[in-house]
Parts: sequence; C-alpha cells; structure tokens
Amino acid sequence: MIKKIFSKVACFTAFLFLLSQFKVIAQTSKKRISTSSWKQLFNGKDLTGWKHAGKGSSEVEDGLIRGRGGMGLLYYIGGKLSNCTIRVVYKMQKFNSNSGIFIRIPIEPKEEWMPVFYGYEVQIDNHPETSDEDDHHITGTLYSLTKPLARPGKPGPEWNTMEITLDGPRTIVYVNGEKVTDYKEGDPTPERKFDFEPMKGRRPDAGYIGLQNHGEDDVVYFKEVAVKPLAKK
Repeated sequence: MIKKIFSKVACFTAFLFLLSQFKVIAQTSKKRISTSSWKQLFNGKDLTGWKHAGKGSSEVEDGLIRGRGGMGLLYYIGGKLSNCTIRVVYKMQKFNSNSGIFIRIPIEPKEEWMPVFYGYEVQIDNHPETSDEDDHHITGTLYSLTKPLARPGKPGPEWNTMEITLDGPRTIVYVNGEKVTDYKEGDPTPERKFDFEPMKGRRPDAGYIGLQNHGEDDVVYFKEVAVKPLAKK
C-alpha cells in the first residue's frame, strides 16, 4: 500500500515538474516570437507615418499604396532604419512596371533626385532592356551598382515579396526567397552609364526608406511594408 501511494506521489510530482517546464518553454517561445515579430509601417488604411516628396502623388487604393504621376518618392518619416530587415510585398499593375524601394537615404528628402543620387534604390523592373538598360538595373539589384545573383521577379499581377537586410555596411536582398544582391560598402561597382544613375561613394549605415512612384505608366501596388530588427550577435 505504501509503495502504491509513493508511486502515485512520484507520478504526480513528475507531472507537476513537466507542467512547469512546459510553461517555461511556452513563455520563452512567446518571448522569442514577440521579439522577432514584424513592425508594420503601413497600416493598410492611409498614409499615416509617410510623406511624399517630388512630383506626382501617392495614395491608398483598396488597401494598397500606389503612386500617381511622377517621378516622386513616398518616404517613411518614423526615422532612419539600420541593422534590420525590411519586407515589402508588391505587385506590378502590368506584366512589367518600374519602381523601387529606396534605402540608406542620408537626410530627409525634400525632392525626388537626392535619394536617387545619394541613397540606394533596390530596383523593381523585370525587363530593364526595355529602357536600354542591362542586368545591373533588374529587380532586386542596387540600381546600376550590382549584378543580380538570380532573377526571381514575378510579372504583374502576381505578388512578390522582397526582403532587404541592412547589416551595418552590408546590404542583402532576397526576392521571393532567392538571393539577388549581397553587397558590402567598398565592393567594386561599374562605371556610370547614364546621368540619372546614382553617384559613387559610401552610403550611411542608417537612413530613411521610401517607395518610388516612377510615372503614370509604371504603377506598382504595395500591400505591406514591415521592418524587423536584426538579432544581436
């Protein structure tokens, strides 16, 4: 009888121990999820937290950001971003449309050309040859500066997911899960071919970000813009 009671007590104690460990694991998992969650920069309703610079305009249409006219830039006014991953979900209106996500803009832009020359444009354009441009101008590249490692951009009206990681002086771009760009400040870049291409030189580790409206004939819809800090090394 004593052995049976002891056995039941031991089993109950073991159950309580396992239950306590489960709670610890659950709390730890919840903490990991919360610290790695994405912060949405676009609320899906209006352009709160954003400001337009340059020509044209930006608006929310059916829960999506789109530009009108151009060339202009809708930039995030919540401060400079660094050591993070930026996720952008977008689709082209036509089979191919031209736009870009700007990063590492050194100061708050007042017009559309300063970000072009002194920030980086992560290009959105699956067919740069249409504009007599080469692979250095294709979706996922740092416009005119890097050569693509892959060409995974989907035509309109399919959705694309672009993730841009700013890791100190390193910029890594994935499009639809495939790496397109892995660039570190100081890596070699080709000579400028056009006067509208960015100037050479180091970009800051932290900078403003923005969405380009290229022109009335190049409409790109943005469904999500989110950011997640990099895990501390």
